[in-house]
Amino acid sequence: MKILFATSEVFPLIKTGGLGDVSYSLPNALVELGHDLRLILPAYGNMLKKLNKDNCKEIGQLMIPGAGHIHKARVLLFTENETGVPLVLLDIPGLYGHRENPYVDNKKQDWPDNAESFTVFSRGVAMIANDEIDCGWRAEVVHSNDWQTGLVSGFIKQAGLDIKTVFTIHNLSYGGNFSHEIFTGLDLPQAWWTLDGIEFYGNFSMLKAGIVFADHITTVSPSYAEEICTAEAGYGLEGVLSHLKHKLTGILNGIDPDIWNPRTDPYLATNYDARYRRLKGKMDNKTALLHGFGLTHDNEPLIGFIGRLVEQKGVDLVVSIIPDIMESTNSKLIMLGSGQPEYERELLDMAKHYPDRMIVTIGYSEAMAHRIEAASDIFLMPSRFEPCGLNQMYSQRYGTLPVVHRTGGLADTVVDASETNINNKTATGFVFDKTDRNDFLQTLRHAIDLYENKKIWNQMTMTAMQKDSSWQSSAEKYLELYQS
Repeated sequence: MKILFATSEVFPLIKTGGLGDVSYSLPNALVELGHDLRLILPAYGNMLKKLNKDNCKEIGQLMIPGAGHIHKARVLLFTENETGVPLVLLDIPGLYGHRENPYVDNKKQDWPDNAESFTVFSRGVAMIANDEIDCGWRAEVVHSNDWQTGLVSGFIKQAGLDIKTVFTIHNLSYGGNFSHEIFTGLDLPQAWWTLDGIEFYGNFSMLKAGIVFADHITTVSPSYAEEICTAEAGYGLEGVLSHLKHKLTGILNGIDPDIWNPRTDPYLATNYDARYRRLKGKMDNKTALLHGFGLTHDNEPLIGFIGRLVEQKGVDLVVSIIPDIMESTNSKLIMLGSGQPEYERELLDMAKHYPDRMIVTIGYSEAMAHRIEAASDIFLMPSRFEPCGLNQMYSQRYGTLPVVHRTGGLADTVVDASETNINNKTATGFVFDKTDRNDFLQTLRHAIDLYENKKIWNQMTMTAMQKDSSWQSSAEKYLELYQS
């Protein structure tokens, strides 16, 4: 099949979150299954600098309408590149050339031309899918992702093209909502401005466009597909999603077993695997990480956290329990992430208060993320909602047992350490039901207490590490959907 995979970010070229990882791993899994896939993104300036220009070929030019004027776009093809699959870039320097982050400036404010930029990109995707650059490649299926590509399906429908469309919701809380004035300025079809179209409480929603116009909608876990049809998790779109539930499927994300592999990971101090003798190498990573920050350890549990410092990720719950954990246990804590300034400040202050027990790094480092996953014994993911989540699967792969809230993909991927599950050797982590401090703290204490029982802990660790979280089965489900 000829598949065009449209996204706004991809590891390792440009990544702000899980979408970047999925946009790398799923296309590679589909290509490995024998299909002809091209990945398409805007040509962000800093991304172009990372690519080898010797592998670049200009395969055409497009004139694409924007906000009151026409943009001239070069269409670039990199057959060999860091993503592992053929990469198409839509090069419009005036829209994308200055962007180091796809969505926000260096003050973390939305780019003022986001609506135009991603509308133009979506128009370009539809034109390239239909081979309007006359390069001899026309898509059978276009798979678009999140609000930044939400208009793609609409433009394909508007043009009457015989190209099937799939739209994946990675996080419903980001809607790509803009005013009616912007809608008019972008010269979008007036027929789209209806309750059954893309109008959304007086504005228009690019995410809703993807939902309404796509031939099929997917989201990134079965549980999240159910949750977004409710008022609690639907962000005002639950009615539309419930009405269109016949074309909604939850397909669990996977992880790349080559990139996230403790046996071969180049970032680690010592490589290891689930065999008991080799598993001792995990302790070497713990020692190396703590020594790197000037700390020592004496077999106490190391608790890790990697993620955005925002309430969706439950960082407020983490902040609330740190004094209890520091005062009543001998645990150490390491955190990596950035987000709301008040949480960044509070965590840095706490790290100063517990200098021998707590490490906080503001920002993101791929190398450090791998090292934390390998070094930690327990990983915190108390998210209020989590469409799929990847870090809990990375943690399991590295023998680090996650503590998670029972929601979305966390509920689908972590088997709680209940007495029954421990006895039948299926437990892979710790799950709590209520997003409140007490339930979270009680569950984390259970994990810390169980850490002392090395027989049970090692069994859970090995069960978690042997779990198959690769993209193979999920990619096959996507192919079945495309073919249908």
